[in-house]
Amino acid sequence: MTQEILLNSPEDNEIVKQRKDKLLRLKTEENYDPFVNETWPREITLAEIRNQFDNLQPEQEDQNAVLKTAGRIMTIRRQGKAAFADLADETSRIQLYFQLNAVGEKNYDFLKKWVDTGDWIGIVGHPCRTRRGELTIFVNEFKLLTKAIRPLPEKWHGLTDTETRYRQRYLDLIANPDVREIFKQRSQIISSFRNTLAQHNTLEVETPVLSTIASGANARPFKTFHNALNIEMYLRIALELHLKRLVVGMMGRVYELGRNFRNEGIDTMHNPEFTMMEVYWPYADYNDMMTLAEELIKNAAQSIGKNIIEWNDMQIDLNQPFEKISMLEAVKKYAGVDFTQVNDDEQARNIAREHNLGAELKGNESRFAVLNMFFENFCEEKLIKPTFLTGHPVEISPLSKRDPDNPDYTHRFELFMFGKEVANAFSELNDPIDQRARFEDQMRKKEAGDEEAQSLDEDFINAIEAGLPPTGGMGIGIDRVVMFLTGARSIRDVILFPTMKPKI
Repeated sequence: MTQEILLNSPEDNEIVKQRKDKLLRLKTEENYDPFVNETWPREITLAEIRNQFDNLQPEQEDQNAVLKTAGRIMTIRRQGKAAFADLADETSRIQLYFQLNAVGEKNYDFLKKWVDTGDWIGIVGHPCRTRRGELTIFVNEFKLLTKAIRPLPEKWHGLTDTETRYRQRYLDLIANPDVREIFKQRSQIISSFRNTLAQHNTLEVETPVLSTIASGANARPFKTFHNALNIEMYLRIALELHLKRLVVGMMGRVYELGRNFRNEGIDTMHNPEFTMMEVYWPYADYNDMMTLAEELIKNAAQSIGKNIIEWNDMQIDLNQPFEKISMLEAVKKYAGVDFTQVNDDEQARNIAREHNLGAELKGNESRFAVLNMFFENFCEEKLIKPTFLTGHPVEISPLSKRDPDNPDYTHRFELFMFGKEVANAFSELNDPIDQRARFEDQMRKKEAGDEEAQSLDEDFINAIEAGLPPTGGMGIGIDRVVMFLTGARSIRDVILFPTMKPKI
């Protein structure tokens, strides 16, 4: 691409045009191309500088300390024979002091003429503290590393337009250090999950993202097409079935941290592309998964220095043990309906109508489906403290073992925090005869129009016919955990590049 084409983009505003013109003049007048410079070996970050020289007193300097660092110019203020700038990197921000006599007249003229806010520079200098107490780097040498053609957001100290923040996350990260901090904490939380699972001798694995069958959860999949094989394929909606195949294959304790894709709505709690952690332990059950879930979340909170967390004006003390309640108990407590006394499907539907849930009924719901409807409408939002919800009906738990004492229900839990689900776990169904029957029930629902019902996976049936040992399994929504531990209001605030509708 020629410079002329570069300088005539129809989307350029006046400032961008001026900066492109300046770049062209920099190349022609100074014979300086800031995009082909050699690397700059940064020896110290700005945060490390702040930590090491925080003890300097006003008007004190340390000329023996040679600081070689780099960053982005956030502001620059030129005052005759001196200039001040704010330099930022991924760790902190610090003031720079350029003095004509120190850098030389030629370099100082270069600074005045060619360096702008947004540019990346490398500097060599020593630390000092100004009369007003500002820790500063006294610059002896500098080098322009990259020219920013587009200026920083107008208010670089606080880009607030939500649409721009999500569409152009790079501007959001430049403008809002607190956003960068959230994503650093996200990384620490994920590392904590991995460390905790490693302590339990759990092997991290990778399983396919593309599959010929969308199964493992009740959700609408994304479809794609494989040209070479001439077949329709799906992006995975869950990690579960492949991971359980590995347990059958004697891999022992396994887990995966990976992306799932569900072709569903977008709101503050849902993004079509999201991160899940699923873990499976042979010789364990859902009670073991409860213990593990509590350990994972508490360790993750400690990894970012939090035991008390706040979200949407609600507060949780993670020093306290997690609570437990069954779905039947929750509906009785919060909706005032005792479903242990409901033995007829039509009776359950009539009770739903009495509680203004008639609009949600299709007319063929079982009493177990109605029980779940009551929980979702009257109970879910009440579970603010971390709470394990147990006793899910078999009908809504196609991959979970039955409760031998009450075969209509399962050994399953969902973990709720702040009224939202963050984890789902089972004593995994390992009876292939029962599993096939439940898959066939799901297929009947799919044929009746339920787009979220699961498909029958014959190879998975074959796998558990080869013998799946007693197994505890769990999935945790990483994005939601990060939301709650960091206090972020929306799932888009913890996903670097959330799904957005293209601009027209």
